[in-house]
Amino acid sequence: MPVEGRSLGSELTQYVVRERRLGNLATPASVQKLQTALHAKAKTEAGFRFYSLYDKIYREDILAHAYAQCCSNKGAPGVDGQNFSDIEVYGVQRWLGELAMALKEETYRPAPIRRVFIPKPNGKQRPLGISTVRDRVCMTAAMLVLDPIFEADLPNEQYAYRAGRNAQQAVIDAEETLYHGHPEVVDADLADYFGSIPHADLMRSLARRIVDSRVLHLIKMWLECAVEETDDQGRKRRTTEAKDSGRGTHKALRSHHCWRICICAGSCWSGSGVGWASVSARTS
Repeated sequence: MPVEGRSLGSELTQYVVRERRLGNLATPASVQKLQTALHAKAKTEAGFRFYSLYDKIYREDILAHAYAQCCSNKGAPGVDGQNFSDIEVYGVQRWLGELAMALKEETYRPAPIRRVFIPKPNGKQRPLGISTVRDRVCMTAAMLVLDPIFEADLPNEQYAYRAGRNAQQAVIDAEETLYHGHPEVVDADLADYFGSIPHADLMRSLARRIVDSRVLHLIKMWLECAVEETDDQGRKRRTTEAKDSGRGTHKALRSHHCWRICICAGSCWSGSGVGWASVSARTS
């Protein structure tokens, strides 16, 4: 279907899908151009609040690249049972066109999240939320637009959920910081952070940069969507209880809110956090 005068059956979409099949997930130039512009604006104007982002989320190139990223990650189907093979049979361009139209007309609504439990090393179980492919693609498209903005606000010390960074690099950074005269390390863990994050605080944190009400509404829908469980007898139960790992928004957005918490904690240590190795690796 055409969106903003462009067809999702265009050569651009076909190219992105073809490159995904070949295992090449290089970000298209048009997406890079948008991300670079957003990051530059956020970096140069720390107090700037972005007011027109929603239409970028359903752009042809954004949705096509989001689909390619989700497909490369594979993953189990959500409550609707739809997988990537089903979408290939249905037609990727047709499927993306319908998603773009739903976003443009603001009729998009996220499906409930399928909750499964995976074993932990200590013998307990961790709840894992699995969104539908449709919702995962939409969330990824939103992150392609929002991530450059919040990335500009993050300090060099943060390694969690950032492109090109990992926990091993955080360990190396901490070691170098200790070697250069900062002998104290604070090891803290925010237990069940992603399962119990206060929604109101998260939304306020995002609103410091985003004033596009449609984008904020989209994120709020993901936070508040129901969770579906299946018991041992195959019976399904849905709840709106906000305790689920991987529920709703992308971890990078929640990590941005987490960093604000860490900043507050750091300022309480030795007055201003000076003198200790401040390195953020991850939250559980």
